[in-house]
Amino acid sequence: MNDFDSAEQRYEISDDPARLDAARIHHWLSTDAYWALGRTREQQDRAIAGSLNYGAYDLASGAQAAYARVITDRASFAWVCDVYVDRAARGRGLGTQLVTAVRDDLAPLGVRRFLLATKDAHGVYAKLGFTPLAEPDMWMSLQVS
Repeated sequence: MNDFDSAEQRYEISDDPARLDAARIHHWLSTDAYWALGRTREQQDRAIAGSLNYGAYDLASGAQAAYARVITDRASFAWVCDVYVDRAARGRGLGTQLVTAVRDDLAPLGVRRFLLATKDAHGVYAKLGFTPLAEPDMWMSLQVS
């Protein structure tokens, strides 16, 4: 889908579900992502199955180095979630490239509203054009315990 060079490695971004390393994704998210700590493997597998998934793969080794999951109708709306870059691959712009690939892949289908939530990476996403909600009072959520 998309190749790019970083300072030290070369990655390929793909939405091919056969390439996903589900065990690695689960480990990353359930042990190191504040929003998914403790997520079960079964929950993660269901999330993967019900979503459009992107992986970034090291071309030298083939290992998955990053992941993003998108909940989308592929027509007008996309929720970008579970964006994770392996600690060894951070600091090289891989996360930015991954989310850029998601945006560039879905925009031609008519997707005009991309949402995401972050506690600590506002600056990263702002570089891609994400802004705080213009009218947050319009949005509602339901938290089921």
